[in-house]
Amino acid sequence: MINILFVDDEANVLDGLRRMLRPMRREWEMDFMDSGSAALSALAEKAYDVIVSDMRMPGMDGIELLTEVMHSYPRTIRLALSGHAEVEKILEAARVAHQYLAKPCESETLIDTVNKACGLRELFDSPELKSALGGIDSLPSLPKFYSDLMDEIADPNSDIMRVGAIISKDVAMASKVMQLVNSSFFGIKQHISSPAQAASMLGLNTIKGLAITTQAFSVLDASETGFDMEKLWRHSSVVAVIAERISTLESDDKKLIGNTFIAGLLHDIGKLVMAIKLPDHYQKFCSLRSDNQTGTLDAEQAVFGCSHAEVGAYLANLWGFPNPIVEAIAFHHAPQRSVGNSFMPLTAVYVAEALVSYFENDASGDDDEIPLDKIFLQRIGKENQASAWLEICREYLQEVDENE
Repeated sequence: MINILFVDDEANVLDGLRRMLRPMRREWEMDFMDSGSAALSALAEKAYDVIVSDMRMPGMDGIELLTEVMHSYPRTIRLALSGHAEVEKILEAARVAHQYLAKPCESETLIDTVNKACGLRELFDSPELKSALGGIDSLPSLPKFYSDLMDEIADPNSDIMRVGAIISKDVAMASKVMQLVNSSFFGIKQHISSPAQAASMLGLNTIKGLAITTQAFSVLDASETGFDMEKLWRHSSVVAVIAERISTLESDDKKLIGNTFIAGLLHDIGKLVMAIKLPDHYQKFCSLRSDNQTGTLDAEQAVFGCSHAEVGAYLANLWGFPNPIVEAIAFHHAPQRSVGNSFMPLTAVYVAEALVSYFENDASGDDDEIPLDKIFLQRIGKENQASAWLEICREYLQEVDENE
């Protein structure tokens, strides 16, 4: 049973929600409050999985309410349901809501959004980590990207494609921009699958407002955590490009190719979250990992009770990324745990990650030594493609070396 709290100051809206969601009463336990203060009183007495709040309310508005929920009840999933059309208000909501739904909202959309957001609650059983994830409104970015973005936006001859290229280089920036542009607030019917396309759709002013209001570009103090942001960016970017090239070889589906690039860019985002939100645990992980006898995934499991893949998938799911992206993040180290028997973003990200790690470990590049799950590849009918994928990886890594 999913416990949901709906908040709106208009009685007719609440009545409409009750009628619309009546078929869900066997799966959802729903409460309806007409103010932010009443909602906080309800939250103090009962644990809710999800809160769905209007933004424009007298007294305590939706931004204030969701901000308080974020700080006091971080495990509660926060959804904004609003008729606001102003970009400024949308950007305010982006800071505190996991996802955004525009009024009027069809029942199927609301039901699918809630069920999907709750779908990975059991992916790992760590209340502490779930609370930490629930309190995330933004992720830090490298200072250079932030300054580059601001410089490009401030340039009178600024080019939207250059802005998109800058966004594509950074995990945190790309995740927040993609989260926003694929929300229903903007009324964009098509799925936006690349940061460059997102920047083009949102426009320079919105990108600038997003950068300023979400605090997504705060600087991570590496001296406290020892986390190497530069290393994460480099690895994620390389995996994203190689995965995209593999997808282009295997498919002409532009949506699949776009999802593959985003999944590749975000596949290790869980590592960043672990380091930022639970620094003490991260230090224990580093100590355990440094003995060179404990693998990364085993060390994460021992310290956090889950892996970075599961953390990243949980967060991507909360933020409303499409299922193929969530799946690719969740299973990029264990594709056999996925469902489906065809080529998908997961396939490309898994292969790219495995091959990049293979070359990073000074591998010889012999086909017989490629560390890929042959049973998985046979399942999806791609057991004979390893050599072609290896060549794509080798060629791109050579391009990177030549350009440095």
